[in-house]
Amino acid sequence: MTLDYLVFDYSEGDDDTGLFDALATVAPERAAAVQAEIDAVLDWAARFPGPRGPVEEGGAWDADLQASEEPGQPPRRSFTFSIGGVSAFCEAFRERFGDAVV
Repeated sequence: MTLDYLVFDYSEGDDDTGLFDALATVAPERAAAVQAEIDAVLDWAARFPGPRGPVEEGGAWDADLQASEEPGQPPRRSFTFSIGGVSAFCEAFRERFGDAVV
């Protein structure tokens, strides 16, 4: 799957973990398309071996999503999406969504 709205920045932790962060701000009529991409990434991640949860609590990966309405004309909807985990998860993420990582 090619991601059209999500572009991830990658950062590595000191504890053999990594984090992918994306920000997408779109017109309200595009919000469903962004949410569909987020859902697709989460569906993929749910199939990764190991439990979802904070790495420091034994999880292999975890994610966070924040969405907000931006005031102004035209109105905009912003999504902040972070997903990360152990090094094997990050390697698999890059293999699957590498075109969306800068």
